[in-house]
Amino acid sequence: MTAVAEVAGGTIRLHGSDNVVIALEDLAKGAMAAGVPVPLPQAVPRGHKIATEAIPAGRNVLRYGQIIGQATVDIPAGAHVHAHNLGMAPHSDDYAIGTESRPLPPLPPREFMGYHRPDGQVGTRNYIGILTSVNCSGSVARFIAEAAESDPVLRAMPNVDGIVPIVHQTGCGMSGTNEGYQTLMRTLKGYARNANFGGILLVGLGCEVMQVPDLVGQGRLRPDGNFRYMTIQGTGGTRATIAKALEVLREMAEVAARVERRPAPVSKLIVGLQCGGSDGYSGITANPALGHASDLLVRMGGTTILSETPEIYGAEHLLTRRAVRREVGEKLLERIRWWEDYTARNEGEMDNNPSPGNKKGGLTTILEKSLGAVAKGGTAPLAGVYKFAEPIDTAGFVYMDSPGYDPCSVTGQIASGATMIVFTTGRGSVSGYKPSPCIKLATNSEMYARMAEDMDINCGDILTEGLSIEAKGEEILERIIAVASGRKTLSEELGFGGAEFVPWQIGAVM
Repeated sequence: MTAVAEVAGGTIRLHGSDNVVIALEDLAKGAMAAGVPVPLPQAVPRGHKIATEAIPAGRNVLRYGQIIGQATVDIPAGAHVHAHNLGMAPHSDDYAIGTESRPLPPLPPREFMGYHRPDGQVGTRNYIGILTSVNCSGSVARFIAEAAESDPVLRAMPNVDGIVPIVHQTGCGMSGTNEGYQTLMRTLKGYARNANFGGILLVGLGCEVMQVPDLVGQGRLRPDGNFRYMTIQGTGGTRATIAKALEVLREMAEVAARVERRPAPVSKLIVGLQCGGSDGYSGITANPALGHASDLLVRMGGTTILSETPEIYGAEHLLTRRAVRREVGEKLLERIRWWEDYTARNEGEMDNNPSPGNKKGGLTTILEKSLGAVAKGGTAPLAGVYKFAEPIDTAGFVYMDSPGYDPCSVTGQIASGATMIVFTTGRGSVSGYKPSPCIKLATNSEMYARMAEDMDINCGDILTEGLSIEAKGEEILERIIAVASGRKTLSEELGFGGAEFVPWQIGAVM
């Protein structure tokens, strides 16, 4: 895939071999558009595709120089190309593992101001978390957090960013031995160990499948020892648990408050790469700009995580070719095969994406969406592939398997160690992900102007102002370092992050 190739007359051609161009503005019926040999036979919304030549039924449609689908009917030159005349096509299985794995030249080290942890990790925030083992303890965890917010002792603690209740909808009514149980176990343990927490209080009910002793007994959950646990049934009910928890939180806050921001190398950053509410501009502006920022971080020794397996489907060959070893590429393909089986046995399909909002923004097939989504991963070698919520133990550009559902995918990345999230959006997704700050990148200037209170950076100026992908990537890198050092993101200013912990539920709910 290439960056912007040719912009003219209200359209953009992304690759010389493409047989479509993308409208950069709403084009009226009868308009002459650059790259299209005839007047438009119908109006075409911005972000949507226009045929540059006649495309017979069954012929491949190309964008980014890659197949995004096949014409389902004869498409005349100048026609609007979308769901009414474009369908799925067989995608490339020429995985060529490792053939394009080329190390990037290192860059001089940079620093940020972070919270150093005993295990060598460095956090970008210093929260205390109230982690729940089961939905049944969720309300009590929120009651504890509300009481903590009004507690004068806790409010006076320096260096503590807040008390975060981490509540969810599962933990019981499930098998205690299957893949779903193990996935939830990894997720909860991963949150307990995330470097953005200065302490964790684990609250359970007492009779759930996900037993607190099982969580605690599978290894030390926090290397700093700032960890406590209790059950509501064992403590004596709701009010007794709230009272006991406040005592415990005061003790934990004293420990967390002793940690101050100190210089740390950028190589200690672990950044989750996400996109949601994508549109026809996502793969042109924000995603490749984030990809360049990812490359810059990797060149400084940092770690970036690409995820959302259903949204790389059809573009996985672009990642396997960058694998540093054959087993890394094979592990990604194993995850693809797992997803094909997972969707089939649940009467789904891998092309249940794009969403209605994606389609309104100009994306038609999962192949098209995936090719744009993979651009977030830049060009660095693929250093590792991980299951959902597995600890990331390899620096560089890595992949973590997850659903395409944004809150669930980010939950896995944070459990795997992400201390920051960078999220591109074309339709205007609003969300935040405590304990890790989330930087929002707008793919187009119109949405950025309309939702400026939610969007941290506008990448639409790549098209409207002619900025380069590289310059925008450098701007994103500078914002990452500033936010890692304590600058608040807009989602933090708005108070997001209390409802976006969404563990991946695999298996029967019983």
